[in-house]
Amino acid sequence: MEAAAVKPVLRVAAICGSLRKASFNRGLLRAAAEVCEDSIPGLRVHHLDISDLPIINTDLETDAGFPPAVEAFRANVSQADCFLFAAPEYNYSISTPLKNALDWASRGKNCWADKPAAIVSAGGGFGGGRSQYHLRQVGVFLDLHFINKPELFVQAFQQPPKFDSDGNLIDDQIRERLKQVLLSLQAFTLRLQKD
Repeated sequence: MEAAAVKPVLRVAAICGSLRKASFNRGLLRAAAEVCEDSIPGLRVHHLDISDLPIINTDLETDAGFPPAVEAFRANVSQADCFLFAAPEYNYSISTPLKNALDWASRGKNCWADKPAAIVSAGGGFGGGRSQYHLRQVGVFLDLHFINKPELFVQAFQQPPKFDSDGNLIDDQIRERLKQVLLSLQAFTLRLQKD
């Protein structure tokens, strides 16, 4: 009897554009890790901390490489199978910490190149939609391959409450929509890895 085919475990590098611990966007990434652990075999979310990255400055690059925090971040990006970005909207765009992380990992050898990604966001009004669309534009140059659907823009301040006071996702409908994003990212990643 042949053993059943086992899906590989894909490593999702989760990157939050907000540095605030109780950020709703960070809460989406925590929920993504829980959803994968509970109900998506073969997909594991690993948070990549960007808070220690220095502001990009090419004077910090030497013949020996990048600053230690940047080297560690770049190694984690390179090892990831795919990415899940939580992109808060700041002034109709992506946040400074997120743009900084994107820039550091694109210096020299582009660590983002030819990898799949998904974006989620939470915020007011449009739920961070403008940041998602701007991140897609930046991703073109970085050679990131974003899933197209489903999209997840969480209007965090509308009733009923979506997050608790610690930024944890408490809305079951949003959690299910997040699961659909993750399943799409998993399928897309597996498809790209076959090619």
